[in-house]
Amino acid sequence: MSDLSAFPIAGRWPAQHPERLQLYSFPTPNGVKVSIALEETGLPYEAHTVAIGKDETWTPEFLALNPNGKIPAIIDPDGPGGKPMALFESGAILVYLAEKTGQLIPADPAARYETIQWVFFQMGHIGPMFGQLGFFHKFAGKEIEDKRPLERYVNEASRLLGVMETRLEDRAWIMGDAYTIADISMMGWVRSLVDFYEAGDLVGYDRLSRVPEWLDRCLARPAVERGLAIPPRG
Repeated sequence: MSDLSAFPIAGRWPAQHPERLQLYSFPTPNGVKVSIALEETGLPYEAHTVAIGKDETWTPEFLALNPNGKIPAIIDPDGPGGKPMALFESGAILVYLAEKTGQLIPADPAARYETIQWVFFQMGHIGPMFGQLGFFHKFAGKEIEDKRPLERYVNEASRLLGVMETRLEDRAWIMGDAYTIADISMMGWVRSLVDFYEAGDLVGYDRLSRVPEWLDRCLARPAVERGLAIPPRG
């Protein structure tokens, strides 16, 4: 039996299956990256709903796992050397799961780094820019009279979608014929930009062809359909 008692978060969200990888998350664009990757790989795991609307990421137990107070985070009871390991930041977790299972990332070293490069592209650009657009378009930011912030994020989101559109020329997936963690990192954000933030018209989504087709291919995957609803919102 795996012992997770060294992790305070296991006291607030007790594990029913401590021998499995523990996921602490919520179904946001960042959170579903990890649940989708876990569903794709088939790695046994247990999901715990961390209610971000109730500020549960700012509890001492969660902060002990991720001092930045953001989902998702994991504990792998069978980490490197067979020792339990905690990890936060969705991009880092994607790379970890891919390398742990030997799935969703090329074995060739050059292609591996190219894949990680596109994950970093999502982490550094797509996520922050799309998220800010959502804030200024749909949430509290829309009350700000100065529309320059919204215009900035609309323009940047449009540009980033154009980068993706160009990348997907003659490609089914970001890395070509192989579906990888690069695709997983981006799909939730593109989906939310159009559906949840309702910003498709702002960024000219309908003028694109390859990105919408790519997103449809992503969403048609059974593991993606499952992962988008994990963990339940509660």
